[in-house]
Amino acid sequence: MNILNELRHIDEQKLLQWLDQYRAYGPLPGILLTFLKSFVPPLPTILIVGVNAAVYGLWLGFLYSWIGIVLGCLVTFVIIRKIADRPYWQRWAERPRVSKGMRWVRRNAFSYVFLLSLFPVGPFVVINIAAALARMRFRSFLVAIMLGKAVMVFVISFIGHDPAQFLRHPEQALYALLFVAATWWIGRWVETYGVRRTERREGGEPKKTGA
Repeated sequence: MNILNELRHIDEQKLLQWLDQYRAYGPLPGILLTFLKSFVPPLPTILIVGVNAAVYGLWLGFLYSWIGIVLGCLVTFVIIRKIADRPYWQRWAERPRVSKGMRWVRRNAFSYVFLLSLFPVGPFVVINIAAALARMRFRSFLVAIMLGKAVMVFVISFIGHDPAQFLRHPEQALYALLFVAATWWIGRWVETYGVRRTERREGGEPKKTGA
């Protein structure tokens, strides 16, 4: 309980001290902090990713943060998929509002995960759980998470690495928006291509993309 309370009130100075203390472990501290975000919601994503960029540099900080966040999401997704048929989760998924949300997720799985992954604040765990309960394909989830988190982490890393430069050139926000649109389009193409190849190999009936 004390650990969770301490994580909830962590600040930039504490993070810098912690990363400096465990510098001998290389990238592991930076990866571990972002990995824990999927299991400890109070952890401040923006602060952690920004500090990683400041400590490790723009590109390494981005890479470590991205690896940690993606791994955390994948582990959560796989765990829930394994236990999705347990009575507790079945009752939870059968609630009227939840059931309605599940139907929407099944129809728009890729867009749901990708778009919500772009936001640095929000219920990461809920997104992963909903996708798992909706039986989203692992490949689709992987692509959506990898691309969505890449955009989010890079933008925060870019700002955290040199905040003054971003303030001097606010037009760079437009580049970020274009990057988001391009990444979404590429992700949808990759997902559709993969699904079609799978359906041709299996020789089965076409399935809804991302469901």
